[in-house]
Amino acid sequence: MSASVVLLIAACVYLAIGVPVAFALGLSTITALLISGANFPLLVLLKETFTGIDSFPLMAVPFFILAAELMSGGSLTEVLLKFAGQFVGHKRGGLGYTNVVSLTFFSGISGSALADAAGPGSMLIRMMDKAGYSRSYAAALTASTAIVGPIIPPSIIMIIYALADDKVSVGALFVAGLIPGVLIAVAMCIVNWYVSKQRNYKGDNEYPTRKEMWLTSWKALPAILLPVIILGGMRAGWFTPTEASVVAVFYALLCGKYVYRTLEWKAVPNILFRSALLTASVLLIIGMSASFAWILTIEGVPQAVASWIAGMHLNAWTFLIVVNIFLLLFGIFIEPLPGVMVLVPILAPVAASVGIEPIHFAMIVIYNLTLGMITPPVGGLLFVTSNVSKVPLSDLTRELKPFLWAHGIVLMLLTFVPALSNWLPHALGYK
Repeated sequence: MSASVVLLIAACVYLAIGVPVAFALGLSTITALLISGANFPLLVLLKETFTGIDSFPLMAVPFFILAAELMSGGSLTEVLLKFAGQFVGHKRGGLGYTNVVSLTFFSGISGSALADAAGPGSMLIRMMDKAGYSRSYAAALTASTAIVGPIIPPSIIMIIYALADDKVSVGALFVAGLIPGVLIAVAMCIVNWYVSKQRNYKGDNEYPTRKEMWLTSWKALPAILLPVIILGGMRAGWFTPTEASVVAVFYALLCGKYVYRTLEWKAVPNILFRSALLTASVLLIIGMSASFAWILTIEGVPQAVASWIAGMHLNAWTFLIVVNIFLLLFGIFIEPLPGVMVLVPILAPVAASVGIEPIHFAMIVIYNLTLGMITPPVGGLLFVTSNVSKVPLSDLTRELKPFLWAHGIVLMLLTFVPALSNWLPHALGYK
C-alpha cells in the first residue's frame, strides 16, 4: 500500500476518534512512514516539521497574536463596543448591529475568528442576553460574524496561504480581504435586521449627543488606525509584513499603556504567556501539516490530482463550483490552517492553468475553509462560542440557518464576481 493511501486513511481515522488536528496529522505521518513499505526514515517528520516553520514571513504570526493580546489588555474591546454602539445601538436590533460592527473592527486587529469569539464576542453575548435577546441567537450571530476575523487584515491564514502559493503576496491578500470582509458584515446585518423585525428585538432608545459621539470616536481612533498603519506602511514600502507585525506590537503597547492608560506592566507577563501558547498551537499545526504535505508531494498526489482535473476539461466557472463544493465538505472536518497547507499546493496550480487569477482563487479558498469553522458537526468556532456563551450546541446550530444562507450568498458573489477580490489589490498596484 502506498504511503499516501496509508497517510489519508490514518488521518481520517485519527480525526474520527477525536485526536486534535495537529497530532492527527503528525500521527498519520508516522503511521505512513512505518507501515507503508516506503523507505522513508522517521527523521522525515522532524525535518519537515522544522522546515515548515523555518520561514521569515511566518514570524509575523506570533507578533500579530501578541499585538491583539496587548490591545485587548488595553481595554480595546470596551472602546470599540462603545464606538460601534453609538451609530447603531438605538435602532431595532441595535445590539445585534453593535455585535457585527464591533467584531468587524476587532478583526482588523486580531486576525483570528476564535480570538474574536472568545474575547469581545463573549462580552457582546452577555450584553445581548441582558437586553432581552435570545442567548442562542446572540451566540449564533457572534459565531457567524467572527468569520470576518481571518478575512479582514491582518490575517494569520493569509500569511500561511502566501507561504503555500508563491503567486500571491501577503500584502495583496491583506488588501483583497477588505471588500469581502465588509460584504460579510453587511450580510450579517441584513440577517440581524430580519430576525430582529420578526422577534421585535428593540434597540436602545438613548441616542448619544453629537459631542458624545465625537469624544467616543476620538477615543477609538488609535485602535481603528492599527490596520490602516499596517496596510499603509506595507503599501508604501516602509516595512514588510513581518516588520509590520513588530510595528503593530509596539503600537499596541503604546496605545494600551500611554493612550488608554489601562495596560498595567504587571499584566504583560500573562499576555506574553497567552500569546506564546496560542503561537505554539498555530506553529505546531503548520509544522505537522508540512510533514503531511511532504509525503503527498513525494508520492506525486498533487500532480496526479492536477492531471485528473485537467483531463476533465473544465472551464474556469465549472472548476470553481467543483472546488467550492469540495472545500465546503473538506472544511467541515479539518481546520483552515492545515487545510491551506495541504490543499493549496494541489489546487492553486490547477486554478492558474484554467485562467483563474491567484488572488481571486485565494479568497475563495480562505473563505470556504473558514466557513468550516461554523459548519456542524465539527466546526471549532461553534465549540468555542458554545463554551463562552453557555449555550447548548444544538440550540446554537438551530439558530445558524439564516446566517449560513447569507454566507452562501456572499460566497457565490465572491466566486462569480472576481472584481470583489481583485479590484482593490490591482488598484493599489498588486499584481
